[in-house]
This record gives sequence, structure tokens and C-alpha cells, in this order.
Amino acid sequence: MNILGKIFTWWDGATIGTALFTSRNGEHVGTDAFGNKYYRAKAKRKHTPTAGSYTGTERRWVIYDGANDASRVPSEWHGWLHGAGEDVPESHLPPPRIWEADYSPNATGSAQAYLPSGALERGGRRARATGDYEAWTPGE
Repeated sequence: MNILGKIFTWWDGATIGTALFTSRNGEHVGTDAFGNKYYRAKAKRKHTPTAGSYTGTERRWVIYDGANDASRVPSEWHGWLHGAGEDVPESHLPPPRIWEADYSPNATGSAQAYLPSGALERGGRRARATGDYEAWTPGE
């Protein structure tokens, strides 16, 4: 991507502003299986009476490897981003169960999206009504 694309687009990777902020203020804490990188603020924020109340929460964020799509964040990292734990997920995850499916991102709006047989994108052909439907009439 060219320099103008990095300045003005947010949907395909980090913008220049985010990259600069991350390099100055971020501490890399981990990378998931999809290449997304997770960061937290290097220093904790301090309470200042003029700036409002301090919640005590640590600032955490993700830099996506590719398109910025929140459904590409695995559940364990999603919990960490929202403050569900102090430790990074790799340090305390149980081994995967045999019945657990591999993570897959949300495909809505993409070429891999599920299309039922009656979808307009597949020709829009629906099965004929079988007579088991009775229309509602007001006042009955």
C-alpha cells in the first residue's frame, strides 16, 4: 500500500498515526495464530483532577494482520482486550478439547458467505409454498 493509502485508510491495517502511537506508547505482548499483534500501554495512566476520573483500566489494542475485522480476533484474545484477565492468553490457556472446532472469521459480505438456495445471489429460486401456511386476517 502506498503512503497516501496508509495515511487515509483504516480498513486495511494500521494507519500511520496508529503505527506511530504504537511504536511510542505500546508494549507488544503477543501475537495470535492469524498474525494479529496485541499491545498494551507502556505506562499506566495517572489520575489528574482536571482530566476527570481515572478508571484504573489499562489501555489495550490490536493491530490486525490484513483487513481490520473484529471477528478475526480469537475469543481468548477478545477477553484479554476487554480486561477479562491480566495475563496474556498464551500463558494460561487449557489445551484444546477434541470436540472444539478451529476458529473461523465471520464471512458475511464476502465471497465465502453462506448462501441458502433461495438467495438472490444464487438465482432467487424459492421452493413453492406447500399449503401449510395460513395468512393472518385482522380481527379474527
